[in-house]
Amino acid sequence: MPFTTLNSRMVEARIGPGQRMFSQRGAMLAYRGEVSFTPNLQGGQGGIGSMIGRRIAGEATPLMTVEGTGTVMFGHGGHHVHVVDLTGETLYVEADRLLAFDGGLQQGTMFMGSQGGVMGMVRGQVTGQGLFTTTLQGVGSAAVMAHGGVIELPITPQRPVHVDPQAYVAHRGDVRNKLSTALGWRDMVGRGSGEAFQLELSGQGTVYVQASEEKL
Repeated sequence: MPFTTLNSRMVEARIGPGQRMFSQRGAMLAYRGEVSFTPNLQGGQGGIGSMIGRRIAGEATPLMTVEGTGTVMFGHGGHHVHVVDLTGETLYVEADRLLAFDGGLQQGTMFMGSQGGVMGMVRGQVTGQGLFTTTLQGVGSAAVMAHGGVIELPITPQRPVHVDPQAYVAHRGDVRNKLSTALGWRDMVGRGSGEAFQLELSGQGTVYVQASEEKL
């Protein structure tokens, strides 16, 4: 059930019989038709293991299950919304940036250290985000939130991408990450912030970067 972009801060999804989707609680703005919204207690498509993984991760962002027949409009806090269409690959996204997603996607959690080793753990400490991240895998769509809009940057073996950790939103594909220090001119003049660190993403895939470094 693909999302339709209504404007930069709102998306709409059509739901039919036998279909369902998941969203952050409080993300529903309006709906038409016979649609029900219920708290999700089983961690989405990933089941109880996914729920436990999110609790370990400290990702307390609650979900609701959306079912029925009709259309639902989603948005949250006036944040910009970006739709990611998956064709079998895995999307890695922080739980608090995930607005809504297709119920057919398999949800799970991943320990960031398994990709970045010790640096993956450091990334969690620096950015204030969990050591775990939410994963969505399969064929379907997900809507993610960001400050100031999102750009997609391709990652290739020949051209890794370096991102300010606080500007990072999500990534997909066969990508590895590591955190490194990057002292620059901002630090020299006493204006340093997240720029003292860089998140390097290498491999083959795409990284989604927000225009503002503010946290959600």
